[in-house]
Amino acid sequence: MTTSRLSIDLDALKANWRALDAKSAADVESSAVVKANGYGLGAPRVAQALAEAGARRFFVAAAEEGLAVRQALGPGAQICVFGGHGKGDAAILEQADLVPMLNSVEQYRRHRQALPGAAFGIQLDSGMNRLGLEPADWAALRDEALAAGPELVMSHLACADEPDHPMNRQQLEAFRAMVAGVEVPCSLAATGGILLGADYHFQLTRPGCGMYGGLPFADAQPVAYLDLPVIQTRRVEPGEAVGYGNTWVAERPSLIATVAAGYADGLHRIMGPKTLTYAGETPCPIVGRISMDLITVDVTDAAEVPDYLSLLNDKQGVDDLAENAGTIGYEILTSLGARYARHYRG
Repeated sequence: MTTSRLSIDLDALKANWRALDAKSAADVESSAVVKANGYGLGAPRVAQALAEAGARRFFVAAAEEGLAVRQALGPGAQICVFGGHGKGDAAILEQADLVPMLNSVEQYRRHRQALPGAAFGIQLDSGMNRLGLEPADWAALRDEALAAGPELVMSHLACADEPDHPMNRQQLEAFRAMVAGVEVPCSLAATGGILLGADYHFQLTRPGCGMYGGLPFADAQPVAYLDLPVIQTRRVEPGEAVGYGNTWVAERPSLIATVAAGYADGLHRIMGPKTLTYAGETPCPIVGRISMDLITVDVTDAAEVPDYLSLLNDKQGVDDLAENAGTIGYEILTSLGARYARHYRG
């Protein structure tokens, strides 16, 4: 009763993947990014649902994440590791049959020496200056790497969530130049790149946050629903303060509910003053500071106080919370706490 409930709508997740898949041509493969524990929603169940929807290639950040997805999916699906082949990764890459996206000449040499003949991909830096072979390194390694038969050659856009940003076209032209004549599948577009149009799609797209109900896919269905349990209510008279620092003082006789959640569960303190919870259809504002394990809510206007107050729902999604916290929906999703009892539906 004192554990918040995080409900994940797998049917909505599948619908979002299919909607993003439909934005590219039939001969363009749509993969699925399930890193960061499926954006906080549970990579094993998320990956299984996306496989049911039609995804055959999955992306994770690190080899350890790939092992968890492999255990969920079994053989057959391809699981690619954005971080490539790090020191000490050989055993897990081999055990879980993972495909590292090699980011440097050093990683290429390490992989080919440790696991000769094992599958790999190549990640190129088209201007983001984060991961990937820079043009000069790629020019030196290209013939050798292509002769070894990579599964995929990819890069990543820095400003895809800003459609008019000149960096998008700049990176597109840089990537085109780097993969000219390459006959293996190429990939540039994550969710934002998919929405930029066919020029960015190449042979494979990598839907990520949009599948989970987040921007920049504005048409996404909500996937995550979060309900916070009420563990106590109290009457507060005008002039009485609530919470740390006395930052909220009652201006009327008020009924305050204390719920079991806090910044230890990924609900950042900064979002408190602008964030609502819901008792059915009635909005109930957070009052006072969000603390580590507890949040106080003004439920005075609710017809009755329910056992749970809703925080993530059809009225208030991850990007609403992100705006209240001055961040992005990705951070809200991936911060959703380990203490939540996760329930899957669909």
